[in-house]
Amino acid sequence: MKKILLVLVLFLALLGTILGLNIKSRLSAQAENPQTVLLEIPKGSSPSKVFQILKQNGVWTDDLAFRLTVKKMAPNLKAGWFEIPAGLTLPQVLSIIEGGKVAVRRVTIPEGRASWEIPEYLKKAYPDLSADRWNKLVQDPKFAHSLGVDANSLEGYLLPDTYPFPIDANEETIIRQMVAANLKLRDEMEKKPGSMWKTLGNWHKVLTLASVVEEETGIPEERPLIAGVFHNRLRIGMPLGADPTVRFIFKNLTGPIYKSQLNSDSPYNTRKFKGLMPGPISNPGRKAIEAALYPADTKALYFVAKDDGSMTHFFSSNLADHNKYKDVAAKNRGE
Repeated sequence: MKKILLVLVLFLALLGTILGLNIKSRLSAQAENPQTVLLEIPKGSSPSKVFQILKQNGVWTDDLAFRLTVKKMAPNLKAGWFEIPAGLTLPQVLSIIEGGKVAVRRVTIPEGRASWEIPEYLKKAYPDLSADRWNKLVQDPKFAHSLGVDANSLEGYLLPDTYPFPIDANEETIIRQMVAANLKLRDEMEKKPGSMWKTLGNWHKVLTLASVVEEETGIPEERPLIAGVFHNRLRIGMPLGADPTVRFIFKNLTGPIYKSQLNSDSPYNTRKFKGLMPGPISNPGRKAIEAALYPADTKALYFVAKDDGSMTHFFSSNLADHNKYKDVAAKNRGE
């Protein structure tokens, strides 16, 4: 009898050891997805619901190991879209969902793009994005005001940058994030001393001038000089004379500008009217904004592209020199 009991005890001990090793092995196993998986955890999902989502997406199918791990970790599982790389353990998978670091798509919006050009860049990451809905939101005064923008359009308020947009972002989500970045920059710039903020009057006018600076040169070092010329012209009541403002009126961003366009009665036509336009003609980046606020100390009133391949300009303080430089530029073009 004693031998039977001893054998039974040894058998149970061996069985317990085998079961323990089995559970330990299952708990330390790697997730089953062979590559990164993108999955969504809806709001209010229970642990059992999370398990079903992991199972459906081929990440984890061991129910017992899942329940034991959840009991031990007691994770506070978040809602959202998550990227689950291959080769993780279950605690690592749950830690990603608990951490709440949702999956994003990174999109770079270049400096100086008009609002209607931006969807082209977004569609690479969000192919279902509607350009029509985007443009309607940008031009909606109520929406602009709801975002804290004191303007009837969001043109100029969509700060260029590389953004980590949520994986499920829509037109409104993206606009909100870009405008928030713009207004954050506004608050930063307003605190800095020695700028032309008070001279220009407000953030809207800062962005308006910065958008022209942005469009007139792609050379960062020239932006303060270009801004200096425009500040000089504004001070003496001389029209800005910026062709990009005419292009904006007709959405004619490349190619020739026609005389009929230069004669436009639009208040955006700075070839015809003095002072700043009613609003920005594009969305300027930080460097152009800084140039508008901190222009170069220059006596120049004119500039003309050298057309020598350098993408730079000749600057002059009088019309005679300006005309000479125009002749040089014409020769550089082979005229």
